Amino acid sequence: MGTRDELLEAVAARYRGATRAEKGRILTEFAEISGYHRKHAERLLRRDHVVDRSEPRPGRRVYDEAVREALVVLWEASDRICGKRLKALIPLLIPAMERHDHLELDEDVRVRLLKMSAATIDRVLAPVRAAGSADKRWRTAHSSAVRRSVPIRTYADWDDPAPGYMEADLVAHSGPSASGSFVQTLTLTDVATGWTECAPLLFREQRLLSEVMTALRPALPFPLLGFDTNNDSVFMNETIRGWCEAAQVEFTRSRPYRKNDQAQSYVRKLVMA
Repeated sequence: MGTRDELLEAVAARYRGATRAEKGRILTEFAEISGYHRKHAERLLRRDHVVDRSEPRPGRRVYDEAVREALVVLWEASDRICGKRLKALIPLLIPAMERHDHLELDEDVRVRLLKMSAATIDRVLAPVRAAGSADKRWRTAHSSAVRRSVPIRTYADWDDPAPGYMEADLVAHSGPSASGSFVQTLTLTDVATGWTECAPLLFREQRLLSEVMTALRPALPFPLLGFDTNNDSVFMNETIRGWCEAAQVEFTRSRPYRKNDQAQSYVRKLVMA
C-alpha cells in the first residue's frame, strides 16, 4: 500500500494538469501498474490530497483492554465455549451475571461486547486459549502421576471380598450427542453382594463427586471399604485420592481399555444407559 501511495502522489499532480487525451493515457498506465479498477483509479487521481495508508491507525482499534478483560470473564463463565456460541450467549449472560453481582460493566463496554462478531471474539481470546492449552498439558501430566500412584485391581484379584468393596462408574445422560453439558449418574456396585447405589451429578467435577460420595456413604448398608474406578480423569485426581485417604477407603483402578476389570459396574451402566 505504501508503494501505491507513492505512485499515486507522483502521478496525481501530473494527471490534474494534463489535457483530456493525456489524462486518458495517464489513467490507463496508472491502473495497469497499480492493479486498481479503472474507476477507482480515476477517483484517486481526482483527489486534492493523497492519504498515506501505510501509517499506523491507532484510532481503528475498537476493542480495548477493558473489553478484552470483560470478554475473558464471560468466556470463563460459559465454560470456554467457541466464539460462535459465545456470541449468541453474551446477550443472555451479561444480564444474568450482573443480576448476581458477578459482573459490572460500563455502558460503552457493554455496547462493544454486544457488537463484537464471533470471529473477533475468537481472535481476542486466542492468547488466552493458548495459555489455557499450556495449563491443560500440565493438568494431564498431573493426572497421569496420580494414575500411576493408584494400584490396579483386575477382575481376577477380588478373591471373594467382604461387602463394602464397590466398583464405581459414571453414566452420561447425553442422548445421541456427547457435546455440551449434561447430567451424570454415579453408580456404585458392591462386588460381593451386587448392591447398587446411584446418585446424580449435575456435571463432571471432582469436588462435586467427593461431596456426593460423602453424602452417599451413610446410605450404604455396610461400611465403604474400597473404591474401584476406571481411569477417567474425574476419578484420577488429587481430590478423589485425598478423599479416599481421609475416609480410609482403599482406592484402586482398572486397567485401561479392559472393561472386564469392572464387570459389576459396567453391567449396571449398560442397564441404566
